Amino acid sequence: MLEALAYTDRDTALTGWLARPSGPPRAAFLVWPTIANVTPVIERRAQALAAEGYLALIGDFYGEPVADFEASRPLAEKLRADVAHYRTRLHAALSALRALPEAAGLPVAVVGYCMGGQAALELARDGADVAAVVSFHGVFGTARPADKPILPRILICHGDRDPLATREAVLGLWEELDAVGANWHFHSYSGVRHGFTDKGSDERGMAALAYDASADRQSWAAMLSLFDEIL
Repeated sequence: MLEALAYTDRDTALTGWLARPSGPPRAAFLVWPTIANVTPVIERRAQALAAEGYLALIGDFYGEPVADFEASRPLAEKLRADVAHYRTRLHAALSALRALPEAAGLPVAVVGYCMGGQAALELARDGADVAAVVSFHGVFGTARPADKPILPRILICHGDRDPLATREAVLGLWEELDAVGANWHFHSYSGVRHGFTDKGSDERGMAALAYDASADRQSWAAMLSLFDEIL
């Protein structure tokens, strides 16, 4: 069962969703959802992190209900139109997680899916002092490429046939991260498209999307392995 957590970003009321482990948490995780914001798929991911012993908070992009996938597009465009505004929204969730009494003194990591993967990378670019950042089938574009050292370890899990993150975008991201001396791992899965961790991808009728069970398993295992190493 997830617990609602109210927090704010300036004058916008937001609602995060918290998954607690059964015992003392090993670390605290901020989970950024897809462009559709909080969905049952993302809720299950937070619960899976809790089952691994982590405290997990799903961040809220918009502070308002999202009727469906199409309704999320204008909300996302508005949020990301100003990168400073976007990053402030992301930091608000990170601050809300850190303010939890049970998160005190814990290592913190950020995990994101699709637009959430971009959000995780934006926090890294903006100097967030976290232990790790993980992007699953994320978007790599940014209005403000990294221009200062990136503190967290970075893991990017990517489908090689993802049209939302082309090979050109992949190479651009590698060069951006190398330019600031980031410590990064990049896992690319051949023939795999966007949304590969979501079984519902195959039901949306979009050529860009497809679930891939192997990439889903392998990417999750890679994330847990990284966390075991650094946390």
